[in-house]
Amino acid sequence: MIVLLMGVSGSGKTTIGRALADALGWPFFDGDDFHPQANVAKMAAGQALTDDDRWPWLDRIADEMRAILARSENAVFACSALKEAYRRRLQRAGDVRIVFLKGDAATIGARLAERAHRYMPASLLPSQFATLEEPGDALVIDIRESAAVQMKQIREGLAIDMPERS
Repeated sequence: MIVLLMGVSGSGKTTIGRALADALGWPFFDGDDFHPQANVAKMAAGQALTDDDRWPWLDRIADEMRAILARSENAVFACSALKEAYRRRLQRAGDVRIVFLKGDAATIGARLAERAHRYMPASLLPSQFATLEEPGDALVIDIRESAAVQMKQIREGLAIDMPERS
């Protein structure tokens, strides 16, 4: 199974994703690491990506997901996946479960004001909300909840058993 945490920048995809992966003993993959250099440069310059920019990026992520599933392994991925077409493209990899980390612009804007992302400036948040197509078939998690509550809701919502630790 692939757990795909999606949402706008600042919704907690990486934070929750790393914590969830650690708790489950699964690998974590940040979708940002799959961007080609041209996308990174464009975002760092404060320019929003187009669909043409995103397709190769999404295909690289889907290829990694497909390889993991082919090995009968599990993983947690963080990827904005803001449009339904993006999520469908990723779900072609196989058993990909979508978790939408949902928050409002005020909550997320405050988070972004407190952090420095390596290339995603806070000025692009409005373009992310403008692009966002909220999924109708995802597990929806309120980002105002604590990380522990969010992780519990994800595990319960996707029926993921916690591994026994020795």
